[in-house]
Amino acid sequence: MAPRASGGASLWFWLALALGIVVLDQFTKTLILGWFEFGEVRPVTSFFNLVRVHNTGAAFSFLAGASGWQRWFFVGIGIAASVFIVWMLKKHPTQTLFCFAVTLILGGAVGNVVDRLLHGYVVDFLQFRFAILEPIFRGGYFPSFNVADSAITVGAASLILDEILRVRRGK
Repeated sequence: MAPRASGGASLWFWLALALGIVVLDQFTKTLILGWFEFGEVRPVTSFFNLVRVHNTGAAFSFLAGASGWQRWFFVGIGIAASVFIVWMLKKHPTQTLFCFAVTLILGGAVGNVVDRLLHGYVVDFLQFRFAILEPIFRGGYFPSFNVADSAITVGAASLILDEILRVRRGK
């Protein structure tokens, strides 16, 4: 068992949480792949749809139109980030919010890497529409995303919060 510093969860706890995110992400994507045709949209509410979209790029379909090299580029970035995050988890075991944040990012990164390796694209299926977004996004539709993307976003926000709190404690 990994050593546990006073007040911090073990590395195994954080890795299990990341694995849980990967499993939930892959489970939901498997459901979408099984129940939806490519491009299919099923309205749930006036502002939320379930869809099946394939994203060969990164966030907001960045580099989606590239010739295919981006698949391996993003796989490499995901693997490198995962190794770095595990190293950070080992180095900062008592920083709970920090560990939570990078664990969410780890789980999301691995979930999307699995998609790229299995399919050559990331399966996105959550689509929100808000009229206020119309000047930015066509029809007010925010780009579709998935559980992994959500974990990365919450992890990034938690990382920012952790830094703000760390700076405030230092004053």
